[in-house]
Order: sequence, then structure tokens, then C-alpha cells
Amino acid sequence: MFVWSKRLVAVLLGLFVLTLGIFLIHGAPESASGLKIHTTRWMALNYIGLVIWVFVWMFDQARMRAKNVWLWLVPFTLAPLPTLLLFVLFLQRRLKPAS
Repeated sequence: MFVWSKRLVAVLLGLFVLTLGIFLIHGAPESASGLKIHTTRWMALNYIGLVIWVFVWMFDQARMRAKNVWLWLVPFTLAPLPTLLLFVLFLQRRLKPAS
């Protein structure tokens, strides 16, 4: 499963630290709004990381159930939470037995 892959976790954590470092270097702490910019960037970075992680989880779940997750990518980028909820409902629906 990709969700528990140590390599994926290391890459995503490295990207997080690298992006945070770039934000800290290019921030303007001298200005009065420097803290606001830093906080906004911190929140955006965490949100993007969470969205990526949830999509990786969706990919794993779809792969385990032999479903196509790529159909869910565009709705997920536009509205992550409702798409995630619909995806979970889609995966939990009862299938009619083949006769």
C-alpha cells in the first residue's frame, strides 16, 4: 500500500520541509504583516499536504477494490471533502451478485 510506504512518506516530508524553508527564507519578518504571511503559508502548505495524502489513500483504496480513481481526480481538486465523502460512499455500496 502506498499510504504506508516509507519512501513516499520520506519524499513528502522532505518536500514539506523544503517548501517551508523556502517560505521562511523569502518571508518578510521586518514588516508588520510578516507573521500573517507566514501563518497563511503554513496553513496552505499543511492543507496541500493533507490533500495529497488523502488522494494517495483514495488511490490505495481504489486499487485494492479494482476501481478507477483517476475519474475522481478533477472533482477532488475542486472540492476535496465532498468528493472524498462521495468516494467512500461509492466504495461502500453493495454490489449485485452475479447470477
